[in-house]
Amino acid sequence: MEAHAIPHLREIVVFLMTAGIAVPLLHHLRISPVLGYLIIGGIVGPYGLGLFATDFPWLEYAVITDLKGVQALAELGVIFLLFMIGLELSLDRLWAMRKLVFGLGSLQILITATVIGLVAREFGNTPGASVVLGACLALSSTAIVMQLLVERRELASPLGRSSFSILLMQDLAVVPILFIVGVLGAKTGGDLGMSLAMALGKAAAVIVAIYLGGRLILRPMLSMVTRSGNAEMFMAATLLTIVVASSITGATGLSMALGAFLAGLLLAETEFRHQIEVDIEPFKGLLLGLFFMSVGMGIDYRVVADAFGWIVASVIGLFVIKSVITAGLCIAFGLPRHTSLEAGLLLGQGGEFAFVVVGLAMSLGLIPTDVAQFMLIVTGMTMVVTPLVASTASRLSSRLTSASTQQTEEGNLESLGPIQGHVLIAGFGRIGRLLARTLDADNIPYVALDTSAKHVADARADGLPVFFGNASRLELLRRANAENASMLVLTMDNPNAVEHVVEVVRAEWPQLPVLARARDARHAARLLALGATEVVPETLEASLQLAGRVLSLTGAPEDVVHRRLELQRGQELNSLKAAE
Repeated sequence: MEAHAIPHLREIVVFLMTAGIAVPLLHHLRISPVLGYLIIGGIVGPYGLGLFATDFPWLEYAVITDLKGVQALAELGVIFLLFMIGLELSLDRLWAMRKLVFGLGSLQILITATVIGLVAREFGNTPGASVVLGACLALSSTAIVMQLLVERRELASPLGRSSFSILLMQDLAVVPILFIVGVLGAKTGGDLGMSLAMALGKAAAVIVAIYLGGRLILRPMLSMVTRSGNAEMFMAATLLTIVVASSITGATGLSMALGAFLAGLLLAETEFRHQIEVDIEPFKGLLLGLFFMSVGMGIDYRVVADAFGWIVASVIGLFVIKSVITAGLCIAFGLPRHTSLEAGLLLGQGGEFAFVVVGLAMSLGLIPTDVAQFMLIVTGMTMVVTPLVASTASRLSSRLTSASTQQTEEGNLESLGPIQGHVLIAGFGRIGRLLARTLDADNIPYVALDTSAKHVADARADGLPVFFGNASRLELLRRANAENASMLVLTMDNPNAVEHVVEVVRAEWPQLPVLARARDARHAARLLALGATEVVPETLEASLQLAGRVLSLTGAPEDVVHRRLELQRGQELNSLKAAE
């Protein structure tokens, strides 16, 4: 019986070694996983160590030379990423973003495509080639940008919402761009406007059909599968949903990633979303890493060396054009300057869709082979440097915000007037923001202070009463009407800063209740000694929550669990106070 080798086995082994060993090592060195995959892809790819595989046969076991096979698998990474993004959204939230999606997103594509097309025309390209280059380079990399936002936990921030809105509109623009390339390549006459309108109508019909069909089929299907109690069947049903939705949009000329996004939106409305998130996350991460590696593998650094000056100038030029246009439009749509600047730089690269469009245009004779290869290398290089550009953009954004916010926020505190009975929050990171949402839900007034200009600017963009300043400064606390506050809550993650604020406040306002976040029992004891009214040790609360879940799962009634936790909490806090 003839034995058959597993297809792409060598490539799979090299990739798993990269994901399991090399990328964690780079992450330990504080290098972004995205950048790590891009760099390693270039090293183990056909234009890296693969060039020496003929002279050193043993290298064949450590390099990837079948780039087409890798790219086919890598597309799945983008599909799973868009599915996870859709799973985290809701239709209501998406509808609330319609102004940014259809307004900001459409203008970004149209203006950017026009400017890049005119530049391409000035460099001697034909009108058809200029249109194609302008249209495809106006789009950015959904995979890289969204992964960076997820890593930085900024998907729900103003930066994340505006960037995602633009990227979503760019995915919707895939249909008309492909249609235009086909028309230009066929050189046919006829009513172009009518044909384009029909293509867009077809796309809208497909999206509506997927949505309505999914609403009718998905929940009953998943309910039936879960009743079987078989986890493998549930996973298979989830993967089937993603594949079917992606295949339908792909077969009708839409982006396959868009179909996965729609599948995620549909499943987000079901009670199965959290289980699906847990099941799919490992697949998404690995396949997305494979996509980033394939981008790094596709860059022939010999060509980069031969035309180094032109490639560097083109990379910088593309970032400048796209960043200026995107940032200007974000400002026009009311986003803060620091958010607009960061969004512009974050979306300044070319996208994965450029590889599809340029390849199609080259096969149709619209773009000469040498021009197409040059633009593909430029696009790939912009994607490689995006993590570095994003890091620089974040630092520039923070500096811009600090320069403007520090000068204005303390003065703005004077406009609060004689506010009384409010909760004064010092620190507006994750814990402070969660506390503010809880207070808002019960209509309890609050004022927050934070030393991070970025946190303040993002909160102000959402209309929240958050101001820049150091809570240990008495003058700032007086402007925030600390003497009339119902309490002061300290949520900062710097233990020394928390202790200093407690010391300052207790000396000035002995009667003001001070609730403080403590890192551990020892830190809590120090805060109590300084005069904090109540402390919440992070380790204690995490332990109590875990104990509560254990008691609940053993069958203890809810009221019994609640009493037990309160008793245990009181004993632990009393022991801290007694120790002091």
